[in-house]
Order: sequence, then C-alpha cells, then structure tokens
Amino acid sequence: MGFGNLLTAMVTPFDANNQVDFAKTTKLIEYLLANGSEGLVVGGTTGESPTLTTDEKIALFKHTVKVVNNRVPVIAGSGSNSTQASITLTKAAEKSGADGIMLVAPYYNKPNQEGLYRHFAAIAGETALPVMLYNIPGRSAVKISAEIIIRLSQIDNIVSVKEASGDLDLAADVIEHTADNFSVYSGEDSITLPLLSLGADGVVSVVSHIAGNDMSEMLKAYQSGDVARAASIHRKLLPVMKGMFAQPSPVPVKTALNMNGIDVGDVRLPLLAMTDSEKEILKNLIQR
Repeated sequence: MGFGNLLTAMVTPFDANNQVDFAKTTKLIEYLLANGSEGLVVGGTTGESPTLTTDEKIALFKHTVKVVNNRVPVIAGSGSNSTQASITLTKAAEKSGADGIMLVAPYYNKPNQEGLYRHFAAIAGETALPVMLYNIPGRSAVKISAEIIIRLSQIDNIVSVKEASGDLDLAADVIEHTADNFSVYSGEDSITLPLLSLGADGVVSVVSHIAGNDMSEMLKAYQSGDVARAASIHRKLLPVMKGMFAQPSPVPVKTALNMNGIDVGDVRLPLLAMTDSEKEILKNLIQR
C-alpha cells in the first residue's frame, strides 16, 4: 500500500525560545497541503527528531493529526536505536491517530542484519499501524540489506521503505522481490527520478517545502509517460535539491521557508543557523 506519491518530511517549527510552536505548525501544514504534499512525515530527521523530547514528539503527532483531519496520511517518526523506546513511542503514535509510522535503522549501536530484522519485527508486532522502514546508512551507520527488507516485507503491516542508501541496485532488488503492494519511496530528492524508473512509488521529500508543486508535477509527468518532461523538471530542481543539503539538514530548508514568508523559526543546537554569506547563496538559488 502507498501513502501517496509526494510525502513531505516536515520540519518542526519553533518559537523565539526554541519551543515547538503549534500555531506555526498549523500554518505550515496548510501551506504544504496547498502545495502538492500528499502525506506528511512528522518527527523525522528533517523534523529535528534527535533534539525533540518524547513528549514533544507525541504533542506534534496529535496536533498534526488534528489539523490534517484525514485529508492526507500522517506518518509518525517513532523509530530510534532502542527497540523498547521505539515500541513505547509507536504505541503513543497509534493512540494519537497517526496513519502510519516510520522506523529508522538503529543508529550508533550498529546492530548486525539479524538484529535489524528482529528490531523492526518486534516493533511491527506491537502495533496495528502500517510501517515504513527507513534505510539511511549515512546517518545510522548501518545499512539494511535488500535481503532483510524483503524478509521484513513479509510481515503483514510492514508495507513500505524509505530508501536513502543511494544504492540503486539494492532498491531494484527490493522492488523486484517484494509484493506489488509494498511501496518504495526515495529518501533523497535527487535520486527520485532514477528510483521511479526502477519502479519506486514516490518520494519522502525535503525540497517539497519550497518546490512542492514542481516535485508533484515531476512525479505526475513521469507517471503519465512524459519522461522527457519529468527529466527536465528534475534537472531544473537539482541545484535547489543540492542547496537543501549544503548545510546539515534541516538548516537550509528552514532558512528557505523563513525567506519565503513561512515562519518556522530557528534550529536547535547542535545545529547552527546559516551565516549571512550562506544565506545569500541560498536566496539566489531559490530566486533562480
């Protein structure tokens, strides 16, 4: 099952004291839904999950579910490197009314492949919600192998993977050996089109915060068979996609939103705001 084609990995808006700002969150949700987003991933990396408390995450899940009001799926980032803590947060996400959960590969403690399998299987076994796995070795230091993703896809409620390993062979392998209703999403904006060509379903996007309609158009062009048009949009967006990761994410995307009049506040330490010269480069990119 899919959650839509264009999902946005939503930033978490903060107020002047760096506390979660729910009024700003409401405005951001409405803006994203009006600009191509077909689903929202809340409390993920782009939402600064490492520096959100558990209570903040749960409050954010509840608020997003309420504001979205069944218009699009809300996927709660409830994974961590502690299986038990992930189960607890997953149960809270289910109670909050989320439509699905996203589980990142356990970072820092570097489990082996069987450990990864059992971690995800244990969490999936404690919830009725559909589960999206998140393969991002660049942040987690472990890569979920194609074999393990394929094995996990045989668990009823593990229905999807957000693939950000950059390994197109792995993605092709997973698409080939999982059931048709198992969805594969690009976890990196810049490899969305290559992954679509292999049979992926869409993208969990960061650039959709500022170019949502363009991303949406690219996906629709590809799906309607206009590959040349999709490729042209992809190439046009590529510098912006790169610009969103020129600094640790979500620093550039929050800065870009603020520039565009969508106030999402600053980032929390250990992330830092962009310098004036970095902001200038970003501003030129967005205007172009």
